[in-house]
Amino acid sequence: MKKFPENFDYSLIRTEERINKIRQVLEKRRSDFSLVLENVHDPHNLSAVLRSCDAVGVFEVCFLYHSGQELPKLAESSSASARKWINHKIFNDVDSCYSYLRDAGKKIYTTHMAQDSQDLYNMDLTQPIALVFGNEHAGVSEEAFTKADGNFLIPQVGMVQSLNISVAAAVTLFEVFRQKRNAGQYNSPDFSHAEYDQHLQDWLSR
Repeated sequence: MKKFPENFDYSLIRTEERINKIRQVLEKRRSDFSLVLENVHDPHNLSAVLRSCDAVGVFEVCFLYHSGQELPKLAESSSASARKWINHKIFNDVDSCYSYLRDAGKKIYTTHMAQDSQDLYNMDLTQPIALVFGNEHAGVSEEAFTKADGNFLIPQVGMVQSLNISVAAAVTLFEVFRQKRNAGQYNSPDFSHAEYDQHLQDWLSR
């Protein structure tokens, strides 16, 4: 075991470990994939989704809350703390949210019970993409559904044919992760050197 002098500043070890951890995580973040959460009200569900986003390297989440709807306050818990490491943007209407995503070259897919829905496991999730999840009761809005580029479903064989939003998001996120990982997209950073340095400085200040 390495020995340090009596007056050694042990905070330097923690700082070095923190910097290395931040570098390792940031190098795996993907900016070519976004999750959109529309009018999700339950803070526990929201926290769980954000933790899944952190686990698979999602760089940014879009919160879409229509007029009269508000982003719930998240408790300070281990799962809620994941939001510290997920960049986010807040939108108040579908058009501005979708324009932002399309300007980044992303196809937009909602999850909605529809006859023309694609099977999640038949989709190409390696492309730049944004996936939209609605709230616990109403699902995605009709506007979000009709203005999207397509729709998908998680195949199920049970009686209920329904999943909690945090579970549905986790299943979907890890399928995206599986496909992107198999395609080698986690093997190198998803940012230019300048972008990486900018994000690194931002994260070090959090």
